[in-house]
Amino acid sequence: MPQTETEPRLIIETGLDLRIAEIIEPVLTAMDYRLVRVRMLNQNGLTLQIMAERNDGTMDVDGCEAVSTAISPVLDVEDPIDKAYHLEVSSPGIDRPMVRKSDFFRWKGHLVKCETSIMIDNRKRFRGRITEADTEGFTIERDQVAYGEAPRVTIPFSALAEAKLILTDDLIRDALRADKLAKAEAANQNDEDDE
Repeated sequence: MPQTETEPRLIIETGLDLRIAEIIEPVLTAMDYRLVRVRMLNQNGLTLQIMAERNDGTMDVDGCEAVSTAISPVLDVEDPIDKAYHLEVSSPGIDRPMVRKSDFFRWKGHLVKCETSIMIDNRKRFRGRITEADTEGFTIERDQVAYGEAPRVTIPFSALAEAKLILTDDLIRDALRADKLAKAEAANQNDEDDE
């Protein structure tokens, strides 16, 4: 499945987190970034955590600063948070939340931990290697199969409540390789733009 800038997130926030996401997402989109997640945390008083990435899946310190600089004035004007808070902009990290269908295509072959909103195969929590993905859902090969459970389970995207990659050596290697490739492609594009 090709990754598009306008691909909607499968997992979205509720309440105040959703209101903040609605305020900042157009700003990120205009900058060629994608919102991954918004969370209000009770850390250092109150912390607004924003996870974002470029459309190619990369994020660096300069990107975090650019996003922070762009969304701060918008949040000040809209003023959705009625208390003092700290703004923290970060990348999704290697063991990232999986929030778009393209995430499941991109990270096929890696371990994921997920929770569903409805019972599937008599449970709501799953862990396993992503073996397949299509427009309707994804299949995992369970790494911890209980007696009587099928070793593979297909989870429809419509039932997904939360999903996150599990940190492994393979994931670190593949994430570093993807980041290096994306940076090389960006450098080549900049060289072409300069000509």
